Amino acid sequence: MTAEMVAPAWMHTQISAEQYDSWSDEQCAGIEIVDGMVVVSPSASKRHNRLARILANALDAAAGPDWNADTDFDVRLQDVPLTNRRPDVVVYRADTIDLTPTRPEHLILVAEVVSPGSETTDRIVKVDQYAKAGIPFYWRIEQAATGVPIVYTYVLDPATRAYRDGEVFTGVIKAAAPFSVTVDLGAL
Repeated sequence: MTAEMVAPAWMHTQISAEQYDSWSDEQCAGIEIVDGMVVVSPSASKRHNRLARILANALDAAAGPDWNADTDFDVRLQDVPLTNRRPDVVVYRADTIDLTPTRPEHLILVAEVVSPGSETTDRIVKVDQYAKAGIPFYWRIEQAATGVPIVYTYVLDPATRAYRDGEVFTGVIKAAAPFSVTVDLGAL
């Protein structure tokens, strides 16, 4: 079996921003580009998708007219080599809704729901990438064995471009400034 039989040729070569921007939404779904290389994301579970949607809906309702929250949203962290991430939840300035690609300066918060297969990426790799890109807040949501999610919050230190630990919430999510929200996630 050849590599081409397992994955198409474009998955074995570095992708430029121009190439990626020419692809259809269907081609971009379920992938991220890291250092120019395509990374295929495993399919998320129903629990994972539900948790992300509940969080995005709560943040969107609390954000007011100046901010939007969404799921399934590309964020262009850098152009060369291309790094394009797809966080589980993003909160971005409402006035940038039609700008493509979405850039870190448009965001205030990214959140990742950790799933089997994404542990190292969500706990280590993305934390570093989002901090270096200058995104002010990062939330990591762990799906605990008890069924009650644990939310780890991180706040960017602009001087070091690294996150410092914020608060930890169990089953309840509270948003950081400029908005606040409380969500009971215990019923998932």
